[in-house]
Amino acid sequence: MWTLSFLVFLSITLGIGAWLLFIWSVKKGQYEDAEDMKYRMLEDDDIQAKKDS
Repeated sequence: MWTLSFLVFLSITLGIGAWLLFIWSVKKGQYEDAEDMKYRMLEDDDIQAKKDS
């Protein structure tokens, strides 16, 4: 019986840990503007640099 209670405790602890890591990553901005990276390679920085100089 102690094995079942240990596994329940372990699963709850791991679930809360995963949830806290998710909240931390959202607060650090890991999920903001996920679509920007695939369009960044299409930007032509050389033309903009020539216009500025």
